[in-house]
Amino acid sequence: MEYTYTAYTKDNRLVKGKLEAASQEAAAQALNFGGYQVINLKQVSPFINFGGLTLTKNSAGAKDVLMFSRQLALLLESGTDLVSSLELLQKQITVKILQKILTEVIHDIRSGSSFSAALSKHPKTFNTMYCQAMAAGEQAGNLDVVLRQMSEYLEREVTTGKKVKNALTYPIMIFVLAIAVVAVLSIFVLPTFVQMFSSFGATLPLATRILMGLADWLSHYIIYIIIVLAIIGVALWAYIRTPGGRLWWDTLSLHLPVLGRVNILNELSRCCRTMSLLFKVGLPLPEILAQAIRGSGNKAFSNALTEVQEQLIRGEGLSKPMSRNPLFLPLMVQMVGVGEETGNLDTALTTVALSYEQEADDRTSAMVGMIQPVLTIGIALIIGFVAVAMISAMYGVYGQISL
Repeated sequence: MEYTYTAYTKDNRLVKGKLEAASQEAAAQALNFGGYQVINLKQVSPFINFGGLTLTKNSAGAKDVLMFSRQLALLLESGTDLVSSLELLQKQITVKILQKILTEVIHDIRSGSSFSAALSKHPKTFNTMYCQAMAAGEQAGNLDVVLRQMSEYLEREVTTGKKVKNALTYPIMIFVLAIAVVAVLSIFVLPTFVQMFSSFGATLPLATRILMGLADWLSHYIIYIIIVLAIIGVALWAYIRTPGGRLWWDTLSLHLPVLGRVNILNELSRCCRTMSLLFKVGLPLPEILAQAIRGSGNKAFSNALTEVQEQLIRGEGLSKPMSRNPLFLPLMVQMVGVGEETGNLDTALTTVALSYEQEADDRTSAMVGMIQPVLTIGIALIIGFVAVAMISAMYGVYGQISL
């Protein structure tokens, strides 16, 4: 397998490259042996991953990991040892894949492996950030505290995702309903009226002629329209799969009117949460930023974090590099600067995350509240136009017949 890496040498010189290795652990060991301090290491994804096209679920969801973390923290806080706690959870968990993973984790621990190393063998369920947080907790002897912090972090992630999903459900349903109504009117209702009006040979009103002309045009060219849209969609999808296309798409998503601000706020709040959590467990700032880069789903934002990381390694601190990039909003830059000066960076980042999460929620609610009436008015106009065209035609035909 091929991996890309970002690392720095003993003289703090940043290097990037690719290498072949049997696993991520083997790649990390090879880089460490070569004298590199790894700060970012990830597998290169193929253009189309046929291996991922499977109907079998091979990883646990965020909710499952959240419940596992919370319950394990409770057991460790009560004084139960790690292996006994894991065995107890393995028996009571109903998620089959998580049961299987815990069985393997328990076996690895009994064989002499650490908890974090055992979890790292299941990266689809326990990501790198989770495993490194557990490793820091093991070294500091406060694994229960780290698990509690991680469960709080995951809970906020799950809650945020649920809010966004719930907010978009109603507008999507309205949009689908609108398409269905227009399709039924165009395919089943309108042709019947067209045949009836044609048989009378009457002069039809303008609205009816426009509607009938549009329906006739669609009936002749709908296949071509679908083909063109499909080609455009596939071409866009293929372009976004490329590094340049992904960067273009992610940059666009951060500069859209209304939605762009929400995307920036969500990225910043997630970044602040990640950094605050990892700072609490004792990871160094370069590694914290590496984890934040991995956790970002936006290429433009991860590039901005990478620039901050490079300048941090050169000794410029955290807030100063952030101030040079407009993606990092003023509140975050100021609070990070205060956190660096006072030594309370985790508290400052948590405050920023709370502020941005609240603003993102408010803006999302306002955006959804704006979408709903716009869609409703749009549907009413379309259906109203169809109704007026048909009714006016009926009255016009009856009037000409009566004459």
